[in-house]
Amino acid sequence: MELLAVFLPLFAFLIAGLFGKKIGDRMSQCVTCSALVVAAFASILLFFDVVGGHGYTTVLSPWISSGEFSAFWALRIDQLSVVMICVVNIISACVHIYSIGYMSHDPCKARFMAYLSFFTFVMLMLVTADNLLQLFFGWEGVGLASYLLIGFWNNRDSANSAAIKAFVVNRVGDLGLVLGIMLLFVIFGSIEFDIIFNNAQLHSQTMFTFFGYDLHALTVVCLLLFVGAVGKSAQLGLHTWLPDAMEGPTPVSALIHAATMVTAGVFLVARFSPVFEYAPIALMVVTVFGALTAFMAATIAMTQFDIKRVIAYSTMSQLGYMFFALGVSAYGAAMFHLVTHAFFKSLLFLGAGSVIHAMSDEQDMRKMGGIYKKIPVTYALMLIGSLALAGIFPFAGYFSKDIILEAVWADHTWFGDFAFLIGIIVAFMTAFYSWRLLLMTFHGEPRMSKDVMSRVRESSSVILAPLFILAAGAVFVGFVFYNMFVGHHSIWHETIIVLQENDTITAAHNAPFWIKRLPLLMGGFGIVTAYVFYFWIPSLPAKFSSAFKWIYMLFFNKWFFDEIYNRLIVRGVYCLGNIFWRSGDQNIIDRFGPDGSVKVSRKFAGMLSRFQSGYIYQYAFMMIVAVIGIVSWVIFRVGQGF
Repeated sequence: MELLAVFLPLFAFLIAGLFGKKIGDRMSQCVTCSALVVAAFASILLFFDVVGGHGYTTVLSPWISSGEFSAFWALRIDQLSVVMICVVNIISACVHIYSIGYMSHDPCKARFMAYLSFFTFVMLMLVTADNLLQLFFGWEGVGLASYLLIGFWNNRDSANSAAIKAFVVNRVGDLGLVLGIMLLFVIFGSIEFDIIFNNAQLHSQTMFTFFGYDLHALTVVCLLLFVGAVGKSAQLGLHTWLPDAMEGPTPVSALIHAATMVTAGVFLVARFSPVFEYAPIALMVVTVFGALTAFMAATIAMTQFDIKRVIAYSTMSQLGYMFFALGVSAYGAAMFHLVTHAFFKSLLFLGAGSVIHAMSDEQDMRKMGGIYKKIPVTYALMLIGSLALAGIFPFAGYFSKDIILEAVWADHTWFGDFAFLIGIIVAFMTAFYSWRLLLMTFHGEPRMSKDVMSRVRESSSVILAPLFILAAGAVFVGFVFYNMFVGHHSIWHETIIVLQENDTITAAHNAPFWIKRLPLLMGGFGIVTAYVFYFWIPSLPAKFSSAFKWIYMLFFNKWFFDEIYNRLIVRGVYCLGNIFWRSGDQNIIDRFGPDGSVKVSRKFAGMLSRFQSGYIYQYAFMMIVAVIGIVSWVIFRVGQGF
């Protein structure tokens, strides 16, 4: 079953990628969609099989063998991996079907479907990895696939720049991951997960010397792994690629930036919970970073007008929730929110795509409004997604967000209290910007031209059908899987290791009533505030932004991270590159290398060309000189007696 769930996307990629032009767009879409639907059903069956039993490892083939070192290509099928397999395949299947309608006017449908399937396969390789090498293969494969998908419309300079930016920024985080993998091999002498996890406690006090400093080995390892997670999951500092990645087609945003790629960092930390548990400083750093990311992204989302960018920053904020849950050892709660978030955020992204499709590719919410009667189905589906995102009962986000906040409260550390305070504030802001998006997009007076308004139509059934599946997940996944993920008898068994003193999820169940209801109260307050600002008193946002201009400009300009990076890093790199290019490459390497040899060759060829004048007497003269030269050489050699 696991072979179907993992390798059907690879099969679809090869068929659509290699033979797409021969079999045509329609057949490419049929092959890729059929493969992903079957893979999704296989992953669901696999989920219930593993949850009801025990995990196992399927060894496929030897991979690398060098001396005493060997690595196998294997699939690690346990509770953590099957959850991710289900999320990846179900969301990807919905996105594949949705893309048939959304990309109907694109001339490169087969290539797009191939890229989607390729991304799905490498993501599955990442989550089923049984060793660090295979995990790194999937990690880098996801980076490559995201580059191809973000820059799919390669005739646009903005899309090309966004793809390059995503690729380069992620390489910064990947450097940390590579160093972490190397250090793990140095400490444990193996890249196999079982060996690393089983011996983590033995190395809980291991130190190593670096530049004269004695450092706790597992803390350094976990911090390096977290750097990789920061890049892939767009956390504070390495987040700048995420909003620009909205230049890709909307199905890409739903697949990569809501459900799969950006959650790879969360999965990585959860997978290495047996190591993180013995690195309390690293857990503290994860908590603080997650809280700061959640707050900063929420402040930016409240001021953006591009409908996809609002949802993108919302994704970044919700990832912050997952990370500060990981930081207080509530790994199950983080994975629970990962699953619920995958459904309602994919629903919102694809719903936004339906709006954009209806609005003739318009993404600016200031040019929308009053269209809920025109596209009532899309409106209802996005309302469901927004209710789940805001954490309103009984939608999925209510259950997963609440258990996270209860867990950080139950941690009773300074950073846990800090994360709880930030999480409560962000719960208000999340509800506010969610309803700001709904009210600006669907309600109020129309702010577009009459021509555009007259062409607003509900999307086709092939676009809407996947949204109903995701909406069902946004409604039911929370209360159906609550006990399975964060209950007293959760599914994780030996997959996630939590030390007894760090068991915040168990403590969270005993949280007082006000702690359990405060997030819901803040969500409701955020919705009411959004109605005040954008429905009842629509002049209030302009007055508010004018009164608090500096704060508004800080949030609107994304805390000036891009400008700061451009001034401190990008400009310096460009100057350094110019120096190496002009002084090193042009003036030294090219001058004395290829350019120099070409110059000498040209001069020599010019000298020889003088003898090619076309005059017979000159050719006769050269022949005579040659004959005299040859005769002289023969006489000289004879005189020397050979």
